[in-house]
Amino acid sequence: MAAPHRGSRRPGYLVAAAVFAVGMAGTTLPTPLYGMYRAQIGFSELMVTVVFAVYAVGVITSLLLAGDYSDQVGRRPVILCALGFAAAADLCFLFEAGLPPLFAGRLLSGFSAGLLTGAATAAVLELAPPGRAARAGFAATAANMGGLGCGTLLAGVLAEYAPAPLRLPFAVHLALVALALVPARLLPETVSPTRRLPRGRPQGMAVAPRARAVFPSAAIAAFAGFSLLGLFTAVAPSFVAETLGIDDLALSGAVAFSAFLASTLGQLATGRLGVRRSLPAGCLILVGGLLLVGASLWGESLPLLLAGALAGGFGQGLAFRAGLTAVGDAAPREHRGGTISAFFVVAYTGIAVPVVGVGALTIPLGLRGAGLVFTAVVTLLALGVGLYLLRRPPTEEDAPADPSADAPADRR
Repeated sequence: MAAPHRGSRRPGYLVAAAVFAVGMAGTTLPTPLYGMYRAQIGFSELMVTVVFAVYAVGVITSLLLAGDYSDQVGRRPVILCALGFAAAADLCFLFEAGLPPLFAGRLLSGFSAGLLTGAATAAVLELAPPGRAARAGFAATAANMGGLGCGTLLAGVLAEYAPAPLRLPFAVHLALVALALVPARLLPETVSPTRRLPRGRPQGMAVAPRARAVFPSAAIAAFAGFSLLGLFTAVAPSFVAETLGIDDLALSGAVAFSAFLASTLGQLATGRLGVRRSLPAGCLILVGGLLLVGASLWGESLPLLLAGALAGGFGQGLAFRAGLTAVGDAAPREHRGGTISAFFVVAYTGIAVPVVGVGALTIPLGLRGAGLVFTAVVTLLALGVGLYLLRRPPTEEDAPADPSADAPADRR
């Protein structure tokens, strides 16, 4: 059972969101650096997507095995553990000497992100004072997407304009993680009473019965949106360098950052439009963004790629926050961490599977052809779920009429 929030001088939801953002920033630091790793170690575009997918495997594994741990042992211990994994990942990259450390670093980053997404999102929502629920929802999703975007921008700028491009970004992030541990340790615990984890096989994630009506469409929308973000964090830097012939790491980081920035703006707009309109609208705007990305690949145009990043990111953010809000509101607080973790499992599967598919298709089709196939498939998926949500948008009636169907019932 989650303890009610009480006013105190201890850090609140904005501090929790800042800690969340610092942790997530580390997961995208390698994005503009993959070209340098390829030159140094010598591997193919397919291996770039495999290295990237190892991160998603780490996220999904931690969500499946430990997605509801914060509902049991508390939000704060899980957040601290996630920051520990982030620090370990930075050390792997600092002492990188080949593919094995890259794989280890990406896997540890995935563990960190998987633990943070459920625990930190729930902590931000639950630390919000009365009347600030909407702001807390935006803070949580903005910390997630904003942190991811800042990681790409930070690494790109440091790699382009500072010495030790494959070391300095991770040293800086390691220092930020060390600083974030202090407020993270002081965060009020919102789960009371905490209890020991049960013995035996971990239960991991679980969708609360009251959230099951809205969960499928919201999760599929997240899958499509994260597929676009995966493309920008794994493949777009190679497209900028190889197809467009622009060898600027800061620009590569900025292209990926633009998608995450637009996502944050889309999340802000969700509060104005409401969940009912934002979910379908976000999916349809995402379709427009995907079409622009496809046009940029076809015409080899950087302006179209940036336009696709902005439009697609905005649509992703709009649908992502709406879906997360709908799922989180439908789940009782005592089952919220597990339900949110299930939502992120679907989302991060959207990062892993399509991106690895793009990497595999680069062998017979090349980077441009693989990107066109990707955008076509994800466009159809986003269009389908968007049209479905236009006909049946999420409503309060999606929850079961009998609250006892979810034990214990949500009494917020």
